[in-house]
Amino acid sequence: MTALAARTPAGHYGFRHVARMEWIKLRSLRSTWWTLALSTGGAVAIGVAVGLNTTSGTEDLTNNALAGLIPALLLSGVLGALLVTSEYSSGMIRSTLAAAPRRPLLLAGKAAVFGAIALAFGEAASFIAFFAGGAALRHGIAAPALSQPGVLRAVVLGGAAFCLLGLIGLGLGAIIRHSAAAIAVYVGCLFVLPTFIGNLVHQVGVYLPIVIVANSLTTTQSTACRPGATDCTPFLSAWPGLGVLALYAAVVLAAGGWLFARRDA
Repeated sequence: MTALAARTPAGHYGFRHVARMEWIKLRSLRSTWWTLALSTGGAVAIGVAVGLNTTSGTEDLTNNALAGLIPALLLSGVLGALLVTSEYSSGMIRSTLAAAPRRPLLLAGKAAVFGAIALAFGEAASFIAFFAGGAALRHGIAAPALSQPGVLRAVVLGGAAFCLLGLIGLGLGAIIRHSAAAIAVYVGCLFVLPTFIGNLVHQVGVYLPIVIVANSLTTTQSTACRPGATDCTPFLSAWPGLGVLALYAAVVLAAGGWLFARRDA
């Protein structure tokens, strides 16, 4: 922040300067890298565990290998929220705003830097989990290949979900500004609420973020209706599901930016 203030005349900074400032802050926090590494390692470990316990080659083996991405999304969103709320709890937000008082630009820079890092780690976690889960398959089951229909798409979109859920957490942090409350809302709305809504109203449940990730983005199957089901509403297909997730992230970030620009530090 001091580097930005010293090198850039007042009012003459742009997105590049803000993004550089956010990158310096982000890379200096070891907790950020530990959290990202933990989420990646957890996704891979769960993929291996599921692979070891897979007994039928007729299952969606790609979806099985990427099962660990779901709990990893918890850490991604929590980290995104903390990137904003921790500045409020520590008082650093005042220094940040002194260096870059254009708040919408500041939040955009924060979202861009964190989103790029989350995307990189998400794709790494998705690809490593896919190959590790495939290597763990036993009982004569052949590992899926990226050249098979829908497999590469599922792996890539699984990593993209890691980024988008992280940005939703960041937006919630800008809206709520309190760490515990932001994390509670993120976990409640994205992980707890789908359990109840999905069981009660399936037509609504298919549009919930975690349901989209598990049943639209990371699957290679074209239908998710249970055999013999009398009342079956198919899940969203992959690309519409990604669009809905991106819309969620855009709406939450827009709301966070609007409030961020209008409230005191």
